Amino acid sequence: MQYPAFKRIGLTGGIGSGKSTFGAMLAARGFALIDADAVSRELTGVGGLAIAMIREAFGDSSIALDGSMDRNQMRTLVFSQPEAKARLEAILHPLVRASIAEKITVIKDKGEPLAVLDIPLLVESSQWQGQLDGIIVVDCSEARQLSRVMARNGWTQAQTQAVMASQANRQERLAVANWVIDNDNDDLSALQKQADAWEPN
Repeated sequence: MQYPAFKRIGLTGGIGSGKSTFGAMLAARGFALIDADAVSRELTGVGGLAIAMIREAFGDSSIALDGSMDRNQMRTLVFSQPEAKARLEAILHPLVRASIAEKITVIKDKGEPLAVLDIPLLVESSQWQGQLDGIIVVDCSEARQLSRVMARNGWTQAQTQAVMASQANRQERLAVANWVIDNDNDDLSALQKQADAWEPN
């Protein structure tokens, strides 16, 4: 299929929605996928560009023994202190956007028709929506999110609900969707059928 111009398609969904699984299915079809979480992990990993700034802002306790950001420590901090969350975002978000912009340039230069940007907090960020040509929302009930995340991460119900409360709610995500992918069951074949059928028209 031919596309008239390069497109940037956002992919999002709440924690436990199956967003990353759907993104992997699109990538398997040949669509260029950029995973914002993977970019962030790269920036905060050993030797990552954000490490020195995180150490300066939060002290040595924010860095694990291997030289990467201590994710558990920082997760606890940002959920208990909104000011710390804002400081971390001020460090990471510009670096993530710059890295994604570089990756988009590479994809365009290869002659690809579009890039799918897997962005967990797309709805919460005013930075992204105006830069996208469409948004895919992988949707499921909040009860389904809760059960999946608790089973997958070993978190308590309170921990999981705290993360969910920090994200946009289901209605807010659906309000910005150009495509809604229903993943309110655990049947991967049903999700695969939707991935196989998706087209950016």
